Amino acid sequence: MSSPATDRTPAVRTDQDDTTRSRVLSLVLAHGPIAAAQIAKDLGLTPAAVRRHLDALEAEQIIEVSFVRGARSGAGRPARRYVVAPGGHEQLGTDYLGLARNAIGTMQRVGGEDLVRAFVSDHFDRMRERYRPQVESAGPDVEDRLNALTAALSRDGFVASHTTVTPRGPRGVTLRSAQLCQGHCPIQEIAHEHPEFCEQETEMISELLDVDVRRLSTMAAGAHVCTTHVPLQLRSAASTLSTNHTSAQQGGLS
Repeated sequence: MSSPATDRTPAVRTDQDDTTRSRVLSLVLAHGPIAAAQIAKDLGLTPAAVRRHLDALEAEQIIEVSFVRGARSGAGRPARRYVVAPGGHEQLGTDYLGLARNAIGTMQRVGGEDLVRAFVSDHFDRMRERYRPQVESAGPDVEDRLNALTAALSRDGFVASHTTVTPRGPRGVTLRSAQLCQGHCPIQEIAHEHPEFCEQETEMISELLDVDVRRLSTMAAGAHVCTTHVPLQLRSAASTLSTNHTSAQQGGLS
């Protein structure tokens, strides 16, 4: 008869494997395309241990390899990076995705595209009003507002993050900007069929941050992440016009 300790060992190992695999997947979600070596460094694991989990996730079609060319990869040697596979986004989605697709299909048949657009607009109006207090409480600074919006999006399952870049322009002038990345889209399939979801989301981001943002990529269109360019030093055209109009009125009254 085996000892109690021996009986418990496989179960403990499985739990540990599941926990580590979840952490590996979380990094791929948040930072993909990402290298196995970077995941190992971030988690404090050996490259061999990380590759074992990556192989398992790839076998389950949750992640896939993306070959990326870069300055360090050399000619003809694209680097291996890991991203969430289309099937992985489906598995990470909610159980209500099919129901939502059917509901939108019914709207389209009954009321046409106008009804679908009205539904999408109402959906993002509610998201906008839910996020607005959090974003506005961060103050007028665009980067502070972006930090608040990134946190709000992550709480809603979008696995959001952002990086800041400061390229040097003419005469040494720096134009700071950020790239907002969303590593998971809970409604990716629906957005693929109805691009107005992506359009309305972009408008929401622009309005909340009070800058003119530009969508660089979306998962609904086949990219690995949704990426939005956010200028950190330029206010939106609508906000600038409103400010100028107010200043002109005040000048006329003085």
